[in-house]
Amino acid sequence: MDEVLELADVVADSELEGAVVWLLRLVGLLAILGGLGLWLLTDIGLIVPLALIAGGIALLVVPGLLLEFAELFG
Repeated sequence: MDEVLELADVVADSELEGAVVWLLRLVGLLAILGGLGLWLLTDIGLIVPLALIAGGIALLVVPGLLLEFAELFG
């Protein structure tokens, strides 16, 4: 966990945190849409679409929180 906070601290210091957070949010949104598309339009099992949706939600929420924690505690 320390490595993740150090990486977040480096990103916060580089003044690109807004771009990195929005890039990760975009990837999360695409993962959610991909998971919904797999679930609704294909005959694949339920595990892969749910994993994509859960990972997408995590990518939407976690980067912003991680950078806030890095600013507070770093």
